[in-house]
Amino acid sequence: MKEHPEKIFWGWTVVAGSFLILAVNYGARYCFGIFVKPLALEHDWSRSVISLAAAINMIVYSAGSIIAGRLLDHAAPNRIITLGALLAAAGFLATSLISTPWGFYLSYGLLAGAGASCLGVVVCSSSVGKWFVKKRGVAIGIATMGISFGTVALAPLAGFLNAHLGWRAGLLALGIIICLTGLVIGNALMGRTDPESHGMLPDGDAPEAGRIAAPAIVKRIPTRLIFRDGRFWTIALGQGLTVMVIMSVFVHQVAYAMDRQIDPIAAAASLAVISASGFFGQFFFGWLSDRVDDPKYAYFLGIFILLWGTILLWRADQTSFLYLSAAVYGFGYGCLAPILPILVSDRFGRHVLGSIYGLLTFFVGLGGAIGPLLGGLIYDRFGSYRHLWEINIVILALMAIVSLTLKKGKPFPADA
Repeated sequence: MKEHPEKIFWGWTVVAGSFLILAVNYGARYCFGIFVKPLALEHDWSRSVISLAAAINMIVYSAGSIIAGRLLDHAAPNRIITLGALLAAAGFLATSLISTPWGFYLSYGLLAGAGASCLGVVVCSSSVGKWFVKKRGVAIGIATMGISFGTVALAPLAGFLNAHLGWRAGLLALGIIICLTGLVIGNALMGRTDPESHGMLPDGDAPEAGRIAAPAIVKRIPTRLIFRDGRFWTIALGQGLTVMVIMSVFVHQVAYAMDRQIDPIAAAASLAVISASGFFGQFFFGWLSDRVDDPKYAYFLGIFILLWGTILLWRADQTSFLYLSAAVYGFGYGCLAPILPILVSDRFGRHVLGSIYGLLTFFVGLGGAIGPLLGGLIYDRFGSYRHLWEINIVILALMAIVSLTLKKGKPFPADA
């Protein structure tokens, strides 16, 4: 059906909605590291016991992303986001009441993880990617800046509440913020599927005279066909191991800094430094991907900068050095969220972006689940995170090389 022309292309409304949803979802999740040491002290739990909750959260998030991605190729995102907001909020609220590891795993691991999958990059970035072609990099880059904005906004709040009112108050506040933002913003700004279904074209281009933009007929791409594509596995391997590094840092950096006698609030603020730098990185790498022959070169640059940030973190022993490493690391980290959907859309086609991105996220999430758990096990075994940072350095160096091997190939047609 053709709708009345709009002064502002609706795709930018989807960008705004995605920015805010990603902000509260990832901002809350990346605050987890702030609560690691308080949980260990109150319950006398080891770092590996606590890290297992983050690992379960990541696995459930990854598995849920497959379902969310499939649904997104056939339904409006607001329905998925509403479900996610309710589940994630319930998970955070229940986590604020825990007293046993099993309660922790069920509340934060299962409930919050399932909710996060419906509020994550698969739903939001894929929604944005369907509305743009020529400006896809910039649009996704702006939307994913919400990830960093949310962490900058929520990490200091969670750190303050944790320091003055306790970790339970911090988790309770995060749950309320997720619920309200997800329900209001999701239903106000994320109620449309793609431009063709509303008589529009990507990027706001005007349909040709006498013609109406027709919605694409999207058929389910068989999973076996995706698995036979070497490009899928190159992206899955590269992104999975890189996210393993990312999650190990977000979960353990604050505790690492506190172990090195850095003030707890200053240590928590290092997450905000990563995200503040990542805020600019997300826009930069989205913008850059529109201006290079192949977005894989933007991805390579981001991983290379991330590598140098990790090397600096490995040597950090005072607040100023910690913040320097966080700033470099954060800018490189900024490449991950915008580049993956751009690579997927470029290689496979925008009409199947949700399905393939969701499937990729499952494998990426497995790597993300290993990172926090590996960090906890290494700390419990050696009493230090030094070996974790060394492993991360080697992985990032290898992944920078792997990123350059990604081939172009042909996209899947919308009616395949």
